[in-house]
Amino acid sequence: MRTHYCGHVNESHLDQDVDVCGWVHNRRDHGGVIFIDLRDREGVVQVVFDPDAHESFVMAERVRGEYILKIKGKVRHRPDGTVNENIPTGKIEILGKKLEILSAAETPPFVVDDALDTHEDIRLRYRYIDLRRPQMLERIQFRSRVTHYLRDFLNNHGFLDVETPILTKSTPEGARDYLVPSRTHNGEFFALPQSPQLFKQLLMMSGVDRYYQVARCFRDEDLRADRQPEFTQLDIEASFMSDDQIMTLMEEMIRGVFAQELKEALPSEFPRMSYAESVNRFGVDRPDLRISLELVDVGDLMAEVDFKVFAGPANDPKGRVAALRLPKGCDLSRKQIDAYTRYVSIYGAKGLAYIKVNQLADGRAGLQSPILKFLPDDVIESIMERVGAEDGDLVFFGADKAKIVNESLGALRVKLGHEHDFIEHGWKPVWIVDFPMFDCDDNTGKLNALHHPFTAPKADSVEALESDPENCLSIAYDLVLNGTEIGGGSIRINSEDMQQSVLKLLGISVEEAQDKFGFLLDALKYGCPPHGGIAFGLDRLVMLMCGAASIRDVIAFPKTQSAACSLTSAPSKVNDMQLKDLGIRLRKKILEQDN
Repeated sequence: MRTHYCGHVNESHLDQDVDVCGWVHNRRDHGGVIFIDLRDREGVVQVVFDPDAHESFVMAERVRGEYILKIKGKVRHRPDGTVNENIPTGKIEILGKKLEILSAAETPPFVVDDALDTHEDIRLRYRYIDLRRPQMLERIQFRSRVTHYLRDFLNNHGFLDVETPILTKSTPEGARDYLVPSRTHNGEFFALPQSPQLFKQLLMMSGVDRYYQVARCFRDEDLRADRQPEFTQLDIEASFMSDDQIMTLMEEMIRGVFAQELKEALPSEFPRMSYAESVNRFGVDRPDLRISLELVDVGDLMAEVDFKVFAGPANDPKGRVAALRLPKGCDLSRKQIDAYTRYVSIYGAKGLAYIKVNQLADGRAGLQSPILKFLPDDVIESIMERVGAEDGDLVFFGADKAKIVNESLGALRVKLGHEHDFIEHGWKPVWIVDFPMFDCDDNTGKLNALHHPFTAPKADSVEALESDPENCLSIAYDLVLNGTEIGGGSIRINSEDMQQSVLKLLGISVEEAQDKFGFLLDALKYGCPPHGGIAFGLDRLVMLMCGAASIRDVIAFPKTQSAACSLTSAPSKVNDMQLKDLGIRLRKKILEQDN
């Protein structure tokens, strides 16, 4: 039907007849000459119709925006003064000889243009129109190229592309499962996989040796800009490879895709940082290393002060007092500081103390803060020295449970970095390693797996693990890029005894373990090679590489923030017969709420 894409026609096709198909991006009638900008996924080309070609000219007069056309014409130079250097086809145009309307179109609910200012709900309701925008088409094409590169890389390194089940067993992996009722096994349910974790481990036990999959995963959890109820991850597993070998190979893959698609050279070796160091310096385990601001511990300096707000957390083994210096922050108004105080309250902080450093050499007299009266001179001097304060700086303080201080000051650090231009341009990858094996719930004392229950501990025996589980580290690693975790993985447990021990420490009884993970535990009895892997969030990776604000902008048909599909109006009710087949009856209370 066509000989060329619109965006591919160029000076090499001068004086040639071409057939192009696409959507009418724009139509202009200039005193007897009609110009149509025809658009397809590869770009836009200008087509000219003049009255000499009477039949086509009359047809062109009928054309409106978003009509789909087939046009035959001859390529020629644009006249002097009309060249458009901003587009690849800007030096040529097509003199239209024949026009066929393939499909008429009503006026769309918004203009198909990248400069549109349309609410996202409308864009998602008419996603098939939104995807016509050049920017959106470019992102979909970019995502395809990235995925193609990653597949090729893994294929070339001996990995096999293996599909794993979508209908599977519900297992506790940290988020709620999407459940699917079974018609043939009445009263029982499948679950949609949160990840292919257990199946890829079984593939290693099967001798597949190296596996990958571009996998669809499902989690019924609260959403945010970089989360969706269904998402895509590049899932990878390998036998007989150490954590160092896996990380090194994954670095090569990520460097390669950045070099090919963005022409960006990432570091020849990604830095590595322990979980403890990351949380201590940046408040989070996914630090944005482009931001130069850092948290500094001052708890030891506050332990003896006569101010419980500081002294309490300083003397609490689970508390923390930390400072965050904002260079040249003295100019912040009280109103701005109050706004930052409200911001950290989102993370549970009860307040945000501060000291303005007007003249450091003047000691107490050169500082300004409501908290100075509670601090002795030697403490003030030590704090200023430790944080590296200079004239004109402002120092913020967080004092509370360590988790609250880390999350609130960590978030404030990023906000200050962006708003006050303490951020470098470019890409800053880092591996976060040496994660704790478990996280202890302060309220219940229950241990939770920081990654997942199949991550191998650094303990070399069951006895060593069980003797001090709270201080045991795991062989886990996350790849963080500009403050976003793009991949996470670990070496897996390959011993039945160690796996049983980990499940027991997590409060999972032998009976529950057999019920939930019996197939895995049984498989471990028949020989399991040492193995490990990683999963990359493909949506997040593409979002970062594209510079998009949300993963919804790099997914063809995403869900809304309420986990609904505006395009198809899903989820939706089903009829009584379908429910009866599944042995399901809706509770009366739910039905009343709907009415």
